[in-house]
Amino acid sequence: AQPPLGFFDPLGLLDDADQERFDRLRYVEIKHGRIAQLAFLGQITTRGGIHLSGDIDYSGHSFDSYPNGLAALFGDDAIPGFGLGQILALIGGLELGIMKDSANGAAPGDFPGDLRNGWDFGWDKLSDQSKLSKRGIELNNGRAAMMGILGLMVHEQLGSNMPIIGQL
Repeated sequence: AQPPLGFFDPLGLLDDADQERFDRLRYVEIKHGRIAQLAFLGQITTRGGIHLSGDIDYSGHSFDSYPNGLAALFGDDAIPGFGLGQILALIGGLELGIMKDSANGAAPGDFPGDLRNGWDFGWDKLSDQSKLSKRGIELNNGRAAMMGILGLMVHEQLGSNMPIIGQL
């Protein structure tokens, strides 16, 4: 439950749910929020003309030779299937080997979505109030990013002209 709405479950996903079910849904929400934040930032960065330097393959194709957004995955000039497979393999490796939570064999964290896996980046030095605040900020930023990347994807498919970003 987050202020100002408090507990909000219009679809009734948590009717008759226990704490374990709530924690699982919260973990998934946090994870999707983190991915959406990276996706939104990546979309804005590449639309701004910032790409990795160098070539993406041995054939000499540069990173900026591929289109931005969904066109990089689906379209005439999309990333080749083998390259997309490499990206998916990297994501799978991170998911299975590094970004583990207690449900996937790691030591239990302090809260759902705690993927520190024994590493401390200063989190343990914070007060309990500060930890709750930062977790709430991450949750809300993730929710905003999920809506933001969805909006960018829809506008790209509609072909609309957006302020600041321009024609997608």
